[in-house]
Amino acid sequence: MTDKTSAKVWENVPSPFCGIASDDLRIEVCGSSVRVLANGDAVTVPGFERPVTDTAPRIAGEPASLEDAVRRAAEILKEARLPVFSGFGTDVNDTRAALALIDKVRGIFDQARAAGGVRNLLALADSGWIATTLAEVKNRVEVLLVFGSDVEAAFPRFFERFVWNRETLFGQDPARREVICVGRAPSGDAAVSPDGRRPQVVECDPRHLPELAAALSALARGASLQAEAVGGIPVVVLREIVERLRRSSYSVVTWVAGQLDFAHADLTVQQVCQMVALLNKETRAAVLPLGGQDGDRTASQVCAWLTGYPTRVSFARGFPEYDPYLNDASRLLKDGEADALVWVSSLSPAPPPAAEVPTVVIGRSGMQFDEEPEVYIPVGVPGIDHAGHMYRCDNVVAMPLYALRDCGLTTAAAVLAAIERSL
Repeated sequence: MTDKTSAKVWENVPSPFCGIASDDLRIEVCGSSVRVLANGDAVTVPGFERPVTDTAPRIAGEPASLEDAVRRAAEILKEARLPVFSGFGTDVNDTRAALALIDKVRGIFDQARAAGGVRNLLALADSGWIATTLAEVKNRVEVLLVFGSDVEAAFPRFFERFVWNRETLFGQDPARREVICVGRAPSGDAAVSPDGRRPQVVECDPRHLPELAAALSALARGASLQAEAVGGIPVVVLREIVERLRRSSYSVVTWVAGQLDFAHADLTVQQVCQMVALLNKETRAAVLPLGGQDGDRTASQVCAWLTGYPTRVSFARGFPEYDPYLNDASRLLKDGEADALVWVSSLSPAPPPAAEVPTVVIGRSGMQFDEEPEVYIPVGVPGIDHAGHMYRCDNVVAMPLYALRDCGLTTAAAVLAAIERSL
């Protein structure tokens, strides 16, 4: 916390926004103003520097007290037969409080950006995968294959922190690592090595990614392909990539879940994972699915602890039921099955979708709405306005978040708990 007149500089601040949990930011706080002084990027800088504009709740667009806003939100939930809860750019405590309320009102928990994670989970549940962590990549990777994704567009500091890092635990020279991009070219130069070596880029139309993944898996199995090219890429090139992975002592295949956005992408993910499993018969290889910006992975982690399922969980029958299709919040709203929407997003200012049902927003200050919700309660941001915890995209590290300022906003967890008490 800092006072209203003097600036305070914080060192080694973790970011709750970027998914890879960069924990070396230098932050200046003066009153309610936050500025990233060092190690920021295109994701973390707007996340930290967004100004506080709303501090008072609103009911139907009119200023209201917190008590009245909580009471009105509780009324909406009392009247609802099937309320859906979505958004969920939150930390651990916010998600726990939300799930307690969802359980009580027999609602449905979904995440606004669940689609990519669901595709990964379908592949994992059906045939499994051999996955690694960011720390293992940082210390062991020899060849990194990026499949169908532009990693630096979503994770600007991934290569800096986990591929071109200066030191490793086991004496490996990171500057000698190789990067191969299959299907999509990188948007910038983050994948270029410190000595100027550019990644090998093998581009194809995104429509061909499924057959490309199937071809790589078949080649890893030792199959002989009759085709001369797959998706416009010569088979000899694909075979060379598989052989390079096989010669590597530790290769990693990564993708950004949200960027594999096409029908049945889970089957493409499954083929990539099968290729890695086959490589492990002769060497060591692993996958690293990337995602989890704005607390997405944290919310799914907490839901898994409490229910056994990661997202799209219904409590309508008094116990948690998982269905990645039936419990899709956007489908429920579109088909008229849900009769109330509660949007919880303490990290991201992204507003809820337009809905023809009463909407309660418990979200970050500064949200802009096309149509004012029935209730809007601005709340503090974990990692800026109050302490908390969040999970990295690899699910293995819980990062502490710190309170950097005090602008008078309560936590989403406190608001959700107050609504539960009002029922």
